[in-house]
Amino acid sequence: MTTTGSIRNVALLGTAALAIAALAGCSTSGSPSAAGSTSAAAATTAATSTPSATPKPTSPAPTATTEPPATATRTGEPAAAPALCTATQLTGALDDSGGGAAGSVYMSLQVTNSSPTPCILDGYPGVSLVANGNGTQLGAPADRDPALPSSGPITLVPGGVAAAQLRYSQAANYQSCDQVPADGLRVYPPSATDALYIAHPLTGCSDPSLVLLTIGAFQHA
Repeated sequence: MTTTGSIRNVALLGTAALAIAALAGCSTSGSPSAAGSTSAAAATTAATSTPSATPKPTSPAPTATTEPPATATRTGEPAAAPALCTATQLTGALDDSGGGAAGSVYMSLQVTNSSPTPCILDGYPGVSLVANGNGTQLGAPADRDPALPSSGPITLVPGGVAAAQLRYSQAANYQSCDQVPADGLRVYPPSATDALYIAHPLTGCSDPSLVLLTIGAFQHA
C-alpha cells in the first residue's frame, strides 16, 4: 500500500510540474503587455540612437538696394550769361520814316534775334554803305554819335528787337562827292566779326574819306 501510494504521489507531482512549466511558457510568450513593452523599448532605442537630421542653413534674403539719388542741381548759382549776338543770329531792317533835317535823314536800324537762344547786344554796331551787288564799301564807315551812348548790355530774347538811330547825310551835300548808287547797308553787331546785309537803296560817295553816316548805340526797341 505504501509503495503504491508513493508512486502515485510522484506521478502526480510530475504531472503538476509539467503543467506549471507549460503555463509559465504560455504566459511569457503570449502576453500582450510583454510584446508591447518589447516594441516600445525597441522604438525608444532606435529613436535615441538615430541622430536627428540637422536643417540646412538658409541663405539670408538679399538686401534690396536702391540707386543713390541723382545729384540735384545746385540752387542759388547764377545762370550763365548769354553770348554776344553774331550776325548769323540776327535779321535786319531799316525804317526811314523818322524824317530829316538840314540835309539829313534819321532812320531806325533794327535787328531781330531770329535764333532760338538769347544773345546780348552791347554798344554800337559798325555800319557802312555797300554797292555793286558784291559788298563794295562806299565812303567811310559810320561815325559813332556820342549823344546816343550805350545804356548797357541788352539781352535779346528769341524774337526780340533792338534799334539804333542812324543818321544819313545826303550825298548831294558834298561837292566833292562822286555819287554812286548804294545797294544798302552792311552791319556788324557790336564785337562781332561777321556782318549782316540790309537792302535799302541810297546814294553814296566813292571817296573813302567822306562820312555820310552817324550811328547810335543799340537800345531796346
